[in-house]
Amino acid sequence: MRLARHTIIAHAHCDLPCGVYDPAQARIEAESVKAIMEKYQQNDDPVFRTRALIIKEQRAELVKHHLWVLWTDYFKPAHFEKYPQLHDLFNRATKAAGAAGGKGSIDPAQGQQLLDLIAEIDKIFWATKQAS
Repeated sequence: MRLARHTIIAHAHCDLPCGVYDPAQARIEAESVKAIMEKYQQNDDPVFRTRALIIKEQRAELVKHHLWVLWTDYFKPAHFEKYPQLHDLFNRATKAAGAAGGKGSIDPAQGQQLLDLIAEIDKIFWATKQAS
């Protein structure tokens, strides 16, 4: 019986079937960060502003989480070879979401910078999806 068994070797480029990774998750949270920054600027109520800051910080942390998942789980060595700017791009994007940007700023221009960086990642992401 053991001789009749076949061994199947499977190869995958991601941890789960394709379709589970998408920069859209980071983008949606970053859009929230920017929108909260804009609402914060338009409102002088200290209670509102405090709540806005708390929510903005939570959303910025989610941006970082979604970016890290893409960086560490989706993108593979071959992607980094083809797109050598990816490591720097992810580093700048996560910093833009962190204390240097989304979490540490209330300037909507910082929120837009974060969105611009995510758009660059998105473009490369979809290029890798079409190549696979």
